[in-house]
Amino acid sequence: MPLQSGSTDGYSPVAKFLHWVVAAGVFGMVPVGLYMVWRGAATDFDATTNTLYSTHKLIGFTLLWIILIRVVYRLRIGAPAPAATLTRFERIASTTVHHLLYVLLVAVPIMGWLGVSAYGARDVFGLFSIPPLLADNQELGEALLKVHRNLAIVLATFVAVHICGALMHGLIKQDGVINRMIGWWPLRK
Repeated sequence: MPLQSGSTDGYSPVAKFLHWVVAAGVFGMVPVGLYMVWRGAATDFDATTNTLYSTHKLIGFTLLWIILIRVVYRLRIGAPAPAATLTRFERIASTTVHHLLYVLLVAVPIMGWLGVSAYGARDVFGLFSIPPLLADNQELGEALLKVHRNLAIVLATFVAVHICGALMHGLIKQDGVINRMIGWWPLRK
């Protein structure tokens, strides 16, 4: 199983597609998740809040499978070799952030699934229920959902670090690293 494809040109179209689908999901899920929890406490779970929760569960459950496909693809196909322009620190930082992102991208939805399973809130729009991973235990469910929320905040923090790193390469170093995932970045020294 390769960890690097050997190429420095960039990621494959499949890897790029999976990256941007997951990125869009995370960009939507974190703020909606925080808002729905706040709204639930403020409104005692009105219809809009229930819709937000169902939407969050449906997208999160779907996103988990997309993330798992992405992880399997990455393990099988690998990633481009590090760009020659990276310093030793940048290589270590990049590898560390990418590995933590993958761990968090899997852990956050799994903790959410465990949390709603234990809490007994698996219903999605009254159409179906997410399969349970744990027996009903509301106290455990609340604890797991707090872990889910906290990990999502950590994930958002690492996403911000990842974006800052990409922008540093695109705007300051202008070394083409950002084009490995975007492909159209105009600035290059």
